[in-house]
Amino acid sequence: MLKLNFPAYTFRFKNSENKVSIFDEIRKKFIILTPEEWVRQHVVHFLMHEKKYPKSLINVEKVLTVNGLRKRYDVVVFNSDGSIHILVECKAPEVKISQATFDQIARYNMTMQARFLNVTNGLNHFYCQMDFENEKYEFLRNLPDYKENH
Repeated sequence: MLKLNFPAYTFRFKNSENKVSIFDEIRKKFIILTPEEWVRQHVVHFLMHEKKYPKSLINVEKVLTVNGLRKRYDVVVFNSDGSIHILVECKAPEVKISQATFDQIARYNMTMQARFLNVTNGLNHFYCQMDFENEKYEFLRNLPDYKENH
């Protein structure tokens, strides 16, 4: 797999039926290793190891309903009260991050109301903080580190 723009992490892999799987610490099972999954696993490790978010507050690949349509999110970090702190959209490394990618995550976020958004293809990372009152977002250099009582 391609070297991504993240620190080096140790992953568990297994081979079965000519397919490589990677162990997902959040879902606690092996997942077929696709380019997007490779990015998603790096994001999860980044959130846990660099940003110090507890594993218990991170959720991966769940379905939500937006305007009556079923959508899947890649990674969500919850606040301890159950509200959403960070919404992450992962793309495969060959997918260029565009305005359409941001529009997609912003649409998801109208329902989810995350304070921070992260869009990444593993090579380029974009972070922003929502300003719901003014219906806009502000780009950040990085995501905030975990704090006990945010």
